[in-house]
This record gives sequence, structure tokens and C-alpha cells, in this order.
Amino acid sequence: MEKIRGANLGNWLVLEKWMQVEMFEGTDAEDEVWLNRLMDRDALARRMQAHRDTYVMEQDFKDLSAHGVNLVRIPVPYFIFGDRPPFLGCVEYLDLAFQWAEQYDIKVLIDLHTVPDSQNGYDNGGITGVCKWCQEPEEVEFALTVLERLARRYKDHPALFGIEIVNEPISLTVWLSSGSGPIRGKPVDKEEARGSSYVPMKFLKPFYREAYRRLRAILPEEKAIVFHDGFRLTGWNRFFDESGMKNVYLDTHIYIFAMESFVPLHQLWWYRIYVGFNKWKVSNVAKHVPVIVGEWCICNQYAQRGGSAEENRRRFREVAALELDAWSVSAGYIYWNYQLWRNRDSAMDEGWKESWDLARCWKHGWMPQRLDTPSEP
Repeated sequence: MEKIRGANLGNWLVLEKWMQVEMFEGTDAEDEVWLNRLMDRDALARRMQAHRDTYVMEQDFKDLSAHGVNLVRIPVPYFIFGDRPPFLGCVEYLDLAFQWAEQYDIKVLIDLHTVPDSQNGYDNGGITGVCKWCQEPEEVEFALTVLERLARRYKDHPALFGIEIVNEPISLTVWLSSGSGPIRGKPVDKEEARGSSYVPMKFLKPFYREAYRRLRAILPEEKAIVFHDGFRLTGWNRFFDESGMKNVYLDTHIYIFAMESFVPLHQLWWYRIYVGFNKWKVSNVAKHVPVIVGEWCICNQYAQRGGSAEENRRRFREVAALELDAWSVSAGYIYWNYQLWRNRDSAMDEGWKESWDLARCWKHGWMPQRLDTPSEP
């Protein structure tokens, strides 16, 4: 396939509260698991149907294609097939996505974004402050069967690019330093969270081998199998070659704003150093396995430090140009996210929210109108 120029369709089939707060109205839930536990099932079913029917539609695929996007990464939950009560399945929407993708010449990367009891303790892993999935053999097996069912369903579909095994299994470093870790994690049920910890490589590598074995037995060789780096981009070396894997990619997620708590990234030269360092890492790892920058955005403090609207626009474009240049050494890049709020422009006044939203980045001129066009400061 040509270089990937993609967009994530997050918050469609896997909810994240920060991306659309009103989906959680009437509850104290901070994540999708607790939304299902706390909200009346019939009322939630109506709310979810209205959301899924309108958050991503055929017109979006048409617009994405017109902007040069050739792949969408679609996060899906472990309950996509509707077999884990009380959660509502959503595979029929993934079917629609494949139909639209084929119509507009876009490839689909299916991303298993959540697993039971979570692989990272984030809201994007389904439940905040809980991370025990890798300790539960029956749930590990369940995740593998979900992957197999997805593979069987779409293996012959012309729009299928591939399947990503699991999103963001958390490393020890990130577990200790992030809000999902034991320092600042806030599970609703402390007993449920007891024993939560990071996902070690001694689990992840055998799991990846088994997932590959099962999926490759189903998928044609031209369909890719994608592995998240587990926040350990340089920790894989020759793992994939030595495991005899074919047509695989390593997915890494690089958010420059995530380092702003540790490094004073409020001057452009700091961004040049940090983005350049990541370019060097991606380039080196790509000698062993193709690397996809599967999540990134242009959210940053430098562009939002004040000044005129034109100055802010210029700074956003400077950062976008730095990142697009850096990701040029990869097999491709997939922006997070295509959109946040839907048709709620008044709710998108804050620059940091708009800079997560690819559609609004295009609208404000912060990103090139086509992702195959270089961004000029």
C-alpha cells in the first residue's frame, strides 16, 4: 500500500468522555463501563443509537477521501458483537464503515481498543483506574476470540487493510507517571481495581505471537496485522523478524503535548528537538519493522500562548509542518481524531480542543487541506 495518510474515527464505537461530554449526561460516569452500569438500559440504547447513527456517516467518508485520507483506523470495543451484557453491540456500524470505505476508496484498520478489565487503566481502555486484563487468562482468551471473529467477518473485504491486536497496553514507565497509575488513578470501585498494574513484556510478546498465529491462519497474507508498541517503541528490535511474522506493522502513538508537563515545550526550538528525537527513533525502528504513527495531533502550548489569531494559526502550522516532516520516515500516520463534538462549533472555542479535531484543523488552515500536501509555516 502507498504511504498511509489516515484519520482515527475515535469516539464513535468506543466512547471517551472528554471528546463528547453530553453522552454521559445524567450520570457520574467517567468511562463507558460505568456509563453502562449506571444508566437505564433502554435510555442508554436510545442515546447510543442516536450517537452512532450521526457521529460518523457516509458523508464523512466522502469528505475524508476528498482531503486525501486513504485509511481510517476504527477503534472497536471488546463487546462489539453484543455478547457481553450489559454492553450494547455495534458490529452493524462497522459493517457500514466497510461499505462506505469501499465506495470512497479508503482502507480500514480495525483497532481492538478495549478489553475486559482494561489494558491501560485509561477511559479509552473502557474503565478508569483498572488494569487487570493481562492477569486474567479467560479474558485474554476472550480478546483473542473477538479478534478471530473480526478476522473471519472481514478477511475477504477489499477495504480491509488489517487488524490491530490491542490499543495501548501500558508500560511500567507510563503506568507510574500517568493519571491511570497508582499515584493518581481514581477507580470508582477500589476493590475492583485491586491488583491493577502495567502490562509487562513477558506477557505482551507471547500474547502478540499467539494473536499473530491465530489471525494469520484466517487473514490472507496481503492483509496486515498491526501491533501497538506498548509505549516501548525501541523495545522490539528484531522481535517480528525472529518470530517469522509477515506483513506486520508496529504502531506508535506520539503526542507532543504529553511531554509538556516534563519539558518546557513553549518555544519552537523545543518542539524541533523533541519531534526530531522522535523522528530519529521511528527511523531506527523502521529498519526492522514498518512503523505507523497511529495517533498524533497538533495540540501544543506554543501555538496557544497568546497573540493574534493569525499568530496562533502560524504557530499551529509550524508545529504541523514539523510533525508531518518527522512522520515522513514512517509507513504512514493517522491523526487523532477526525472530530470531537459533532455539529457543535460553539463548543469548540478552545484551541486545544480544536487542535485535536482534524476537520477543524483543515477549516482553520492549521493543516494542509490534503494530507499528501506538505504543510508550510
